[in-house]
Amino acid sequence: MVTVNEDVRAAAEAWLSEDPDPDTRAELQQLLETDAGDALADRFSGKLEFGTAGLRGAVGAGPNRMNRVVVIRAAAGLCAYLKANGLTDGPVLIGYDARHKSDIFAQDTAAVVRGAGLDAVLLDRPAPTPVVAFGIQHLKAVAGVVVTASHNPPQDNGYKVYLGDGSQIVPPADSEIAAAIDAVGPLASVPRGEGWQMAGDDLLGAYLDRIATLVPADAPRDLNVAYTPLHGVGRALVEQAVARAGFAEPAVVASQADPDPDFPTVSFPNPEEPGAIDAALELARAQGSDIAVANDPDADRCAVAVPDPAAAGGWRMLRGDELGGLLGEFLLSSGPDGVAACSIVSSSLLSKIATAYGVRYVDTLTGFKWIGRVPELVFGYEEALGYCVDPSAVKDKDGISTLVRVLQFAAQAKAEGRTLLDLLDDLAKKYGLHATDQLSARVEDLSLIGAAMDRLRATPPTSLGGHAVEQVDDLNEGTETLPPTDGLRYHLSEGARVVVRPSGTEPKLKCYLEVVIPVAGDDVAAARAQAADELAAIKKDLAAAAGI
Repeated sequence: MVTVNEDVRAAAEAWLSEDPDPDTRAELQQLLETDAGDALADRFSGKLEFGTAGLRGAVGAGPNRMNRVVVIRAAAGLCAYLKANGLTDGPVLIGYDARHKSDIFAQDTAAVVRGAGLDAVLLDRPAPTPVVAFGIQHLKAVAGVVVTASHNPPQDNGYKVYLGDGSQIVPPADSEIAAAIDAVGPLASVPRGEGWQMAGDDLLGAYLDRIATLVPADAPRDLNVAYTPLHGVGRALVEQAVARAGFAEPAVVASQADPDPDFPTVSFPNPEEPGAIDAALELARAQGSDIAVANDPDADRCAVAVPDPAAAGGWRMLRGDELGGLLGEFLLSSGPDGVAACSIVSSSLLSKIATAYGVRYVDTLTGFKWIGRVPELVFGYEEALGYCVDPSAVKDKDGISTLVRVLQFAAQAKAEGRTLLDLLDDLAKKYGLHATDQLSARVEDLSLIGAAMDRLRATPPTSLGGHAVEQVDDLNEGTETLPPTDGLRYHLSEGARVVVRPSGTEPKLKCYLEVVIPVAGDDVAAARAQAADELAAIKKDLAAAAGI
């Protein structure tokens, strides 16, 4: 055990003197009494940095954890930013999920907002993140806050900030808010007030009313659905949204139906993670369902699985890009007047769908903070199961309205005697098979991610999986249409592509792979087999080049 550094001890004792939370005070007191040097250094040698993703980290004591001190200071900095920029003509809308201490952090935020002389509206129950994104515009709020760590592990929580346009913050607002947070004095100097308003059935009802308008009255609705909220906050609104849209009540995974911040049935509460939706697939098989759908814990993402005789267990989950292509074809086929968008790490298929239907298209950086603010957006998505299907109402990913849209086109396909796999084959025949995969490395030591990026920049590969590297974009330098970001994009021969970037929310290096295979003679199966081989070869070479 490492003895506590005296500077760290002094910082911990100062923190202890102002921490209003008995839980984190007790945690800190025990660490000091047991001389737990490593644990204290981890909490006090750095701090959670406020950025475009807001704040996110493990709940605990100290500046490098999520706790009431960090949240109160963040709320004070946000209020200072709003007042400095004259953004005071409306309330700050505050929502929260069901994670540990989310409700307390939300109440602290409301108290700070009132103490700053601004109006605050606090949701009266844990609710999905997209409710706040919707509510900002609906209530003409100047900003919004959601206390959530989305799909992160149980020990984490986070603090997500929106401005009055209903989209997440981007530079320079993030750095200006961060500077305002740094300028906050002792916690005792932060005024806190009372008298905030509460939002409940009226706001949730307006959100549900909007979703109900998405499905035409004459659309087919015969569909047997299995659903899991993954221990999150999506179930109540999903059930109501599905009912209002005219579909039968979905069968819900009982063991995952209610909010539980410990997520006891899954290793990671993320539908993308292996095994996360196994219980939903088991229910779907037992129910003879046509489709299985899942939300992540704050219900801003939507995952879909379908029967597939060729898959283990007879079901398989659609990749984020597959669902993005299906939604893109469904929503853009009417040729809406506007713009389609997806992130640079998503498939290039959406750009080709948009072109086919005369819809303008743009690439964005990763994250809905970029996609959601595209002017005249009619549909946007990113491969990590995030979809924006009603941008004029919600300028962010929304797992509930997406789920309803998926049921709409799945029921339409069923009425025509077809499946979603048939629709995927249609896309492949029409545009070429766009197959994607991901190579990701989770690390304990964040320096390993920087080392891998440095290695790739110093010695860029000249070929990957038999595809020549025709062009390398160092995204650190930005492009004509993209601001700078830490990433590398490789344009490979025959339309293949690789993007490498550090994750913005997790300790991961993420690599996004795509190949495009022409379909000869309608033989989609052969194209899929070729794509799988090519993606495996690219993945192997890329792992060697990055040293991961």
